[in-house]
Amino acid sequence: MTLPRDEVVKGFNDEMAAFATLARSLDEAGWRAPTRCVGWSAGDLVGHVAATLTAVGSGEFDGLGTPEVTERHVAERRARSAGEVIAELTEASALAATLLDAFDEDAWSGPAPAGVATTVGAGVEALWYDAYLHGDDIRAAVGRPSVGGDGLRAALSHIADILTDQGWGPAVLDLDGQDRFRVGSGPGREVTGDPLTFVLAATGRADPAPLGLDETVNIYR
Repeated sequence: MTLPRDEVVKGFNDEMAAFATLARSLDEAGWRAPTRCVGWSAGDLVGHVAATLTAVGSGEFDGLGTPEVTERHVAERRARSAGEVIAELTEASALAATLLDAFDEDAWSGPAPAGVATTVGAGVEALWYDAYLHGDDIRAAVGRPSVGGDGLRAALSHIADILTDQGWGPAVLDLDGQDRFRVGSGPGREVTGDPLTFVLAATGRADPAPLGLDETVNIYR
């Protein structure tokens, strides 16, 4: 279940501002640092987030989120300077913020374009999750600590929805310091432990075994 509209809009805007600040803080070595996203550097991740927002803002939804389109977006930006990619990110984030202000409650709960998500709200939450997770990928690549906060909550909400759609569960995510998120219907098993470890395990970035889970929890499997 997508988080409330006001929370998602504010959280998305705050996350994009933090992501841009992180991108600007990278020196050349950091920009080129390999990440746990195999074959992608930190700069590639910035390019991916920027390209996705640009596509959303211009209504280019065909194939958005597929491996082919995602790889093309990243490849197109490898020849650009860090400054150019960050400028695109900043411009696309500002446009996204303007578009979000135009959505009323009916539009927010309505279907997302081209089937990229169940609703507009779910689509925006997915963008928030993506920026949060790739921000953590970048921090890990350059030796900086992870951050929690609202982005982690958005990631748990989004992953719970994806796992529900995939038929995983039923389960309740009762992770340290977080609200409970239900996966599927019925009580199911309770998943406890560190919330970021769960997010990393559920996205194929960490071993799920310490949480008592197996590889089926990976939403990208």
